[in-house]
Amino acid sequence: MNRHYYSDTVASFLDKDNDTILGVLATNNTFSLEDSQRDAWIEEIRILKNALAPYRCQGTVYFEYSIPRLGKRIDVVALIGAVIFVLEFKIGEREFTSHAIDQVWDYALDLKNFHQSSHECAIAPILIATGAEEGTSVIAATPHNDRLLLPIRSNATALATVIRNVLQFVDGEAIDAPEWEMGRYCPTPTIIEAATALYNGHSVTDISRSDASAINLSRTSDAISSIIQLSRAHSQKAVCFVTGVPGAGKTLVGLNIATKHIEKASDLYSVFLSGNGPLVAILREALTRDKVRHERELGRKAKKGATMSEVKMFIQNVHHFRDECLVDSTRPPIEHVAIFDEAQRAWNREQTSNFMLRKKKTANFNLSEPQFLISCLDRHSDWAVIVCMVGGGQEINTGEAGISEWIDSLVSAFPHWHAYISSKLTDSEYAAGQALQRIQAHQNVTVKDELHLGVSMRSFRAENVSLLMKHILDLKTDEARDTLEQIRDRYPIVITRDLTKAKKWLKQKARGSERYGIVVSSQAERLKPHAIDVKSPVDPIHWFLDGKDDVRSSYYLEDVATEFDVQGLELDWACLTWDADLRHTRAGWEHWSFCGSRWNRIRKTERQMYQKNAYRVLLTRARQGMVIVVPEGDSTDHTREAAYYDPTFEYLHRIGFETI
Repeated sequence: MNRHYYSDTVASFLDKDNDTILGVLATNNTFSLEDSQRDAWIEEIRILKNALAPYRCQGTVYFEYSIPRLGKRIDVVALIGAVIFVLEFKIGEREFTSHAIDQVWDYALDLKNFHQSSHECAIAPILIATGAEEGTSVIAATPHNDRLLLPIRSNATALATVIRNVLQFVDGEAIDAPEWEMGRYCPTPTIIEAATALYNGHSVTDISRSDASAINLSRTSDAISSIIQLSRAHSQKAVCFVTGVPGAGKTLVGLNIATKHIEKASDLYSVFLSGNGPLVAILREALTRDKVRHERELGRKAKKGATMSEVKMFIQNVHHFRDECLVDSTRPPIEHVAIFDEAQRAWNREQTSNFMLRKKKTANFNLSEPQFLISCLDRHSDWAVIVCMVGGGQEINTGEAGISEWIDSLVSAFPHWHAYISSKLTDSEYAAGQALQRIQAHQNVTVKDELHLGVSMRSFRAENVSLLMKHILDLKTDEARDTLEQIRDRYPIVITRDLTKAKKWLKQKARGSERYGIVVSSQAERLKPHAIDVKSPVDPIHWFLDGKDDVRSSYYLEDVATEFDVQGLELDWACLTWDADLRHTRAGWEHWSFCGSRWNRIRKTERQMYQKNAYRVLLTRARQGMVIVVPEGDSTDHTREAAYYDPTFEYLHRIGFETI
């Protein structure tokens, strides 16, 4: 399938009648053709024919080039000489807005990072505000040394000059257009981008990597779909346990299954459930904003409230789903398929019982959350499937039962249910423990390799980031050094004692709308002297979704997010500020919590695990690189003694991180 509406050599484009080109564009347009879009194409064709006339024998043009990861299309991509020109037209505009500059930069970054044939090419993003008085801007490369130029501003008449100047600035061999077209597009979208693209009808193969080094997400999705179809055909009930390393795409697989079965009229209707409140709120808001924007761009009326109501049926908080099932204890839910994201965070019996008594005034509730949720789907008289997406070492809250509670519930209360288990569920980080031994006696158990996602896709620059952080937290210094060497050139990680330097580093690294922000442990209560107050609540929706001009966004580097705000989400560039709650010592990690005016030692193994997992979450949020700040101590403050911080910094330094 073509990724563009129209493509041609420059020579053929120059010779073709404008109406013929317009006709091809209109024919391949998948949306209703508005007058504004038709007029824009007419103007773009006119401008380009003037600008490209000198390059008749050395170029190819592509109109409306698809970027599925972003749910967008580039107005024009032109291959001329050794340069990929990314052209974004703003017809009639007189100003070069920061939003438009980021837009064309994002398009160029997408090609640079995710289009195989574009990795080593020079890319020139050009914003053309056709009504602007300013002609051209300075041509310069970014400091990242990857042959991506800084965004160039141009008006309509100066475009030919801009192209000529870029070609004089860039060295290299001419790009072979047919070979360039054959390059695979292997994106790794953020979960927000992925949810938006899937909700808009893209498939998981459109927006996921397909290189040989990554586990193919469609393989896992297909395995789950087969289990759903089998269960439906044979009137069976089944639980699937899908495992994966941090950032491997578990949530993406779950969303893919849910979007395949989004029609209420179908008995395959499914729901995506998560107990992660910030994730649910952010995804709902992102999908709603995108849908409203899209409808308004097409000239249709769109009300945010009505759109949000539709989205809420697709993505639900697991606790709200539970409460709805409590209203009528016999009626099955409308959904036959329920996808539970981060299933390991479901509550144990004690936590669920305590909550039901305190919040719901329901006494004697003696079921764990997994057992109750299975019982809800078990109400169906024919078939049902539960898909549990399981992360390793991700439990960060008191009462989170881990995956063993799901297995125990299945064995003790639902012997007629089938179980499909990832072959990696036996790994120690999933904490399935003795429960796996008990399930061996279960009569319907199938182990499937396809239910494991083994390669992190969060960091498209280096897939061993999660392994590195595991080595660091497990105090495996030599292994950490070796893993760091494998990713050093592609995934920058630096350490510092100075938060101001860290903020500057983030801003220098981020390009376009690449998102950056500060993350901290929820126990990091002695960072107040550095203007970081974990007790000041952040609004995750504004922090993750709003732009550079909003003081509530992550870009401002004022509000910080904790592990509870960022679990399941990601930034392009992250700053982790490390407090004295987790301290490196000769004897290993020490765990502390701050209460009143002093630190108190955490001795309970369970709480120590939660704290270690909190840092695991924080250390694996960044897609492209990170800076770790371990502040200097203060001899005048007994709560911030140097001995609380220096050993941690020295440990990270010994591993080999660059210091700034």
